[in-house]
Amino acid sequence: MARPHSGGLLSGWRGLGLFWAGMLSAAAVGGGILTLLGPPDPSSRSVRAIPPGVPVVHADPLPSDSRLAETKPANVVRSDPSAIRPGRPTAGPIADPDPSLQEPYPGDAHLTLPRISLDGRAPMAVYAAGFDPSSLRPRVGLLIAGIGMSEAVSLSAIKDLPGGVTLAVSPYAGDIGHLLDAARMSEHEYLLAIPMEPQGYPVNDPDDRHALMTSLAPAENLDRLRWALSRLTGYVGVTTALGQMHGERLAGMPDQFGPVLEEVAHRGLLFVDARTGQLPAAWAWNRPVDLTIDDDPEDADALDRRLDALTHLALDKGSALGLVSLPRPVALARVAAWTNTLVAKGLALAPVSALVLPPAKQDTGK
Repeated sequence: MARPHSGGLLSGWRGLGLFWAGMLSAAAVGGGILTLLGPPDPSSRSVRAIPPGVPVVHADPLPSDSRLAETKPANVVRSDPSAIRPGRPTAGPIADPDPSLQEPYPGDAHLTLPRISLDGRAPMAVYAAGFDPSSLRPRVGLLIAGIGMSEAVSLSAIKDLPGGVTLAVSPYAGDIGHLLDAARMSEHEYLLAIPMEPQGYPVNDPDDRHALMTSLAPAENLDRLRWALSRLTGYVGVTTALGQMHGERLAGMPDQFGPVLEEVAHRGLLFVDARTGQLPAAWAWNRPVDLTIDDDPEDADALDRRLDALTHLALDKGSALGLVSLPRPVALARVAAWTNTLVAKGLALAPVSALVLPPAKQDTGK
């Protein structure tokens, strides 16, 4: 048998050494490049970790990660409420109170507060009366305040007036769930009346134990606002029309009233100012009343003249909103007769949610 040549063995070992030397050199060069480049950019990952305490806009779970859908963040910051539009374009009964549009009222597990749902739906849209937004007719609306204080008269307003008439319900009303059920079935949207310090206080007393008062700190007035908001469910917004009291004193103080409107907006509600002749308000979708109809509540001729003036105002301006402070039988009868004339006059009876305007721009002072 032939023996291996010693030169061949040396050549093989020399080649193997050169191979491993090359591999070690390549590894050293690669390590140097990684050192220069640094660690991978965290922003290139498909799912980024959210540090504790950072608010999540919209609170919608990312569809790419099912784990995120299992936990809803408590510190939710939603998009600008003014981007959510009020109103509902389809006719039919108004939706019953929706649990996804409610949150617990602190201190009473049986009560709730309104809110914008996690999927972006707002009470001012979900609970709105139907109105075709493509209608080119001038719009006229009526707000009937004082609902809930007299069951018989309130039920008459609900049953005898067309659905386009909006109702304002007192937070001091008792057990009126059946009245609100009837209102929704009759296609009436309704507002919650917020008690606020009016002109003539203390002779005109909105119940200063619960009303928003000019003598209180803004934080305490917000607590009182939330108390009022917890009295009912299913309303599209709030108003200062508490019967014949319109909250003039508190509404006239921007430092007190501004936080109220901001809270209303962030709960997805609209606002109707019962004071006539006011400019559009900030924060919330809103509308001031153009004319009070029942200054002479028992005079049928005076009521007819006021309703006729509201008609002409709507024809001239393109829209108008009237207020009936209390649902007295004479006023309800004249309003019912007036609504039957609107089509012939070229007007569309519109709920408040079809009449409100976007919030006025904020003055930042910059």
